[in-house]
Amino acid sequence: MLTENKNKLPQLWVCILLDIVGVASYFIPAWGEWIDTIWAPLSAFLFYLLFGGKTGTIGAAITFAEEALPFTDAIPMFTIGYFARKAEIKQ
Repeated sequence: MLTENKNKLPQLWVCILLDIVGVASYFIPAWGEWIDTIWAPLSAFLFYLLFGGKTGTIGAAITFAEEALPFTDAIPMFTIGYFARKAEIKQ
């Protein structure tokens, strides 16, 4: 499981792709915020699976809130999480 290794760094392209999926709901008029009700818990779960540990737990909570709140989808949380984990590993 990905959460067992604290030094595990997911692929950057996966993080960018997941951020694009989160923003894609804006391109579906009148359905975007409804789609986010499904994407918010799913993205939080995926964030925790990818990053695990403290970074995954905190990031999953922030990701859930960011996706659940209206008009906040533009924050690339998975990409931010990637660079935060990368800096954490280098220390």
